[in-house]
Amino acid sequence: MEAFFRTHSYLIEHTNAPVRRQLMDEINWDDRMIGIKGTRGVGKTTFLLQYAKEHFDIYDRKCLYVNMNNFYFQGRGIADFAGKFYKQGGKVLLIDQVFKEPAWSKELRKCYDLYPGLKIVFTGSSVMRLKEENPELNNIVKSYNLRGFSFREFLNLQTGNSFRSYTLEEILNNHEQIVRTILPKVSPLQYFQDYIHHGFYPFFLEHRNFSENLLKTMNMNTEVDILLIKQIELKYLTKIKKLFYQLAVNGPKAPNISQLANDIETSRATVMNYIKYLADARLINIIYPLGEEFPKKPSKVMLHNTNLIYAIYPIDINRQDVMETFFVNSLWKDHKVNQTVRDNVYLVDGEKRFRIVDALMTKNIRFQPGTIYARYNTEIGNGNQIPLWLLGFLY
Repeated sequence: MEAFFRTHSYLIEHTNAPVRRQLMDEINWDDRMIGIKGTRGVGKTTFLLQYAKEHFDIYDRKCLYVNMNNFYFQGRGIADFAGKFYKQGGKVLLIDQVFKEPAWSKELRKCYDLYPGLKIVFTGSSVMRLKEENPELNNIVKSYNLRGFSFREFLNLQTGNSFRSYTLEEILNNHEQIVRTILPKVSPLQYFQDYIHHGFYPFFLEHRNFSENLLKTMNMNTEVDILLIKQIELKYLTKIKKLFYQLAVNGPKAPNISQLANDIETSRATVMNYIKYLADARLINIIYPLGEEFPKKPSKVMLHNTNLIYAIYPIDINRQDVMETFFVNSLWKDHKVNQTVRDNVYLVDGEKRFRIVDALMTKNIRFQPGTIYARYNTEIGNGNQIPLWLLGFLY
């Protein structure tokens, strides 16, 4: 136990979160069992350590961070370890990468039942389905998703500002006034391309090649998260990777399921399952027509965020595809995005029609009053024409 406390103190002392994540204030920290999911690279470990740093002294033994990568846990259950911590006065146990423990959900249930004064906060992969696949956690775990940096968070980090987030309704109704409060302090377009290229994942702050790091993260997403959590045999890994690459280079469009099945030599049903796994891993976003969902064929598949586009296929970047990917990713956290019958028109929350257009190429566009035009290559908007970058302030 002493070795764990020493590691905990060292990590807390050397943790420096460059941006305080908004999720920190959205979580009800009074709950006894809290799960934080997210794709690799978005900062889940830093998030746990930042929570400990904000709420406990470095050497306060009431809080302890542990990572399931530690070989100590091979053959030892979480509940046994938590019991020892609890008997020594422990109150908050922070468990990183909980899915590395084979019987993790049953072990957490034991902790909940045996140690009523213990709070557990754990992190896991976005691929995990905490309640659907682990009924023993129903009614006791509160689940949250940690996303990569929003454009707002990236802008605050790069400029030292503290711009707040806005709801979609606030942006649609007051975007001209909101922009007037931002532009005197910073020119968003000076930073927008950097965000599009490398701003979603916090590890761009590290002194390593960003694209290589992101490629490594994507491989870990498929090799560990999807295969391990979904219990898929290793021999099928190449098929999943090939499918992901095919979807990526094809750009945002309706996938040809039969062709993809032929390309990776498997069935249509398996292709659809793999597409769902890739979406669960936050590598792609699946967009359906209104009223339809998995396992129906999607109307469009696109990469989850714009950084992935530059990492996978940087030699052929379609600007419109990139901007639509940014739009969908920005809305994805709190809103439902569907495809209309028109390829370039999206339906948000079943009622708001959006088109993503280039502000420099709008001479031939007939602006319709029932449609919201999210325009890129401009910092300002007017009426139902809003600057696309401002949607990056939704969280």
